[in-house]
Amino acid sequence: MLILLGYIVVLLSVFGGYVLAGGSMGPLFQPLELLMIGGAGVGAFLASNNGKAIKATFKIMPKLKRTKKYNKSMYMELMALQYKLLSKVRREGMLGIERDIDNPQESPLFQEHPTVLADPHIMNFLTDYLRLMVSGGMEPMEIDELMLHEIEAFEQEAHIPIDAIAKVGDAMPAFGIVAAVMGVVKALTYADAGPEQMGEMIAHALVGTFLGILLGYGFISPISSTIDRQAKEAEKMLQCIRVTLLASLHGYAPQLAVEFGRKALHSAERPTFNELEDYVRDAKKAGSA
Repeated sequence: MLILLGYIVVLLSVFGGYVLAGGSMGPLFQPLELLMIGGAGVGAFLASNNGKAIKATFKIMPKLKRTKKYNKSMYMELMALQYKLLSKVRREGMLGIERDIDNPQESPLFQEHPTVLADPHIMNFLTDYLRLMVSGGMEPMEIDELMLHEIEAFEQEAHIPIDAIAKVGDAMPAFGIVAAVMGVVKALTYADAGPEQMGEMIAHALVGTFLGILLGYGFISPISSTIDRQAKEAEKMLQCIRVTLLASLHGYAPQLAVEFGRKALHSAERPTFNELEDYVRDAKKAGSA
């Protein structure tokens, strides 16, 4: 996982460079400094958030272990599934996909795309708006407004843990300074200490500043950035579905509607026109078979 690789690079660069410069690791081991800085960070997190934000933060942390693979392959699989669904609508009418969207786990169309089927985030959004299309009681503009509202709500909700973690990361250097000041105060209370002992206590105190900055910018802030990237990838997936379904509602053929969805993707994951056309053609042959 990239975040673990990044942590390893940070640790090797900082501590490896320190050791190569002739430094000793012994003075850096200050568990009490970590207790002060970490405890202050946890306390500030609890004090600055409500129960909803705290619950959302702990709920999203396990997802860092399994970053969702929203890549070109995933997008092409999603667009192939949408092509099959819209083609069935074109042949049999909107009621032709009613059983598929009511029970996607048993639908042959959805079972051909297990990666999409296993993602509840995509499935809930796709099936909900296909049901609205089946009902036929809403205009395309109304469905578009509803989709935009849901995507905006998802974005706002996703940023709750992002903001909470980012604020703690920004505060860690300040808590490191607090720990360092406390260490200096302790050192100054030993007025009769010799220069060597006083220098050692001041060095231990300054470790607090170092730890606060390292924890804040080297470990905590990258977590909030990673969650932010994941949220943006998930939001782009919803935008792709939205654009494709709207194109179909406005009467475009399934293959052209899928092309609208392709245009909504970032250039890094966007397949070329020929790649998507070949993939959809293969999906069409598989569906016919």
